[in-house]
Amino acid sequence: MSGSEDRQDTDDYLNVFLSGAPLLDTRAPVEFHKGAFPDAVNLPLMTDDERAQVGSCYKRHGQQAAIELGHRLVHGEVKDARVQGWREFAQRHPHGYLYCFRGGLRSSICQQWLAESGVAYPRILGGYKAMRRFLIESMERICQEARFVLLAGHTGGGKTDLLSHIPGAVDLEELAHHRGSAFGRRADAQPSQIDFENALAVALLRQRHGFAGAPLLLEDESHLIGRCALPQCLRQAMAQAPLVVVEVALEQRVEHSFRNYILHKLDEWRRSQGEEEGFERFADDLRQSIFNIRTRLGGLRYQQLSEMLEAALARHRRGDPASHRDWIRRLLEDYYDPMYAYQLNKRAERICFRGDAAAVRDYFAHWSPKAATVRDERL
Repeated sequence: MSGSEDRQDTDDYLNVFLSGAPLLDTRAPVEFHKGAFPDAVNLPLMTDDERAQVGSCYKRHGQQAAIELGHRLVHGEVKDARVQGWREFAQRHPHGYLYCFRGGLRSSICQQWLAESGVAYPRILGGYKAMRRFLIESMERICQEARFVLLAGHTGGGKTDLLSHIPGAVDLEELAHHRGSAFGRRADAQPSQIDFENALAVALLRQRHGFAGAPLLLEDESHLIGRCALPQCLRQAMAQAPLVVVEVALEQRVEHSFRNYILHKLDEWRRSQGEEEGFERFADDLRQSIFNIRTRLGGLRYQQLSEMLEAALARHRRGDPASHRDWIRRLLEDYYDPMYAYQLNKRAERICFRGDAAAVRDYFAHWSPKAATVRDERL
């Protein structure tokens, strides 16, 4: 195939991830769903059932018998269809690579069958296991060596929006597919923990190499973003990082929360579930979110907020969502703001800059390793 004949098998994992090379994952679906790399495509050599049969045969009768069984299970039209899928991937992505779990027999068979069909396509030596180990070690090294800065501020302050305009930033909430707070669930599922860790490591690598010498900017997050847990090494690095605090007026934060947690969230649920079912899922999501923090709210405040939410949902069903602002404002004033003020006060010595959104953007617009050092030695 043009563009791939002279390309060799590789164990240059750094270049693979930095370049965003297309990845053809030939592991069984159960392996892929347990953990995969960003944008990898799963076109397996064997189905889950076929893999299980071959594995049992290997344990009972050894490798050769398992190989023979695999060839009996994947032959004829089944084999032709799978090879055709790989061919189409290779034709669409001439600069990609294929791999299996350890870079051994399965990927070698796929590569051989592709070659027999007229397509030379390189594979990744060591496979998924070696690439995963590389990402874990890279993330640990970055967390030990890189300088981090956290963008902090009260709930609803638009920190995630700010991140998208700042070079060198890594959006943890985007990687976790969650908005970060107790109300942050998205209509679509979050990635698996391993998928999250892989995507995070790749993002850190790309930012580290794309903005060499500059601090890595992250949003100030707790150790859990929904059900995705930040790796221990990153939590330790963030616990020592200086803070840039964006200050936003209450009414602006109410409006931002209204757009994101009401209007945008409802749109997501309706795209996922349809008009009527989407609204019911959206309403249940809000109820569950308040219920999840009931202990911290206290019984009376939980009851009052629940009643305000139900009244807002009733009006929303009639086409008027505006009343959601009332319980959002109450939740920010009585719960989120005092809690965050307390947490921020305990880290006051780590604050290196604070200002409104425009001032923070300006701060980072003139940000460089040298300038950061002049402004505050903690950077």
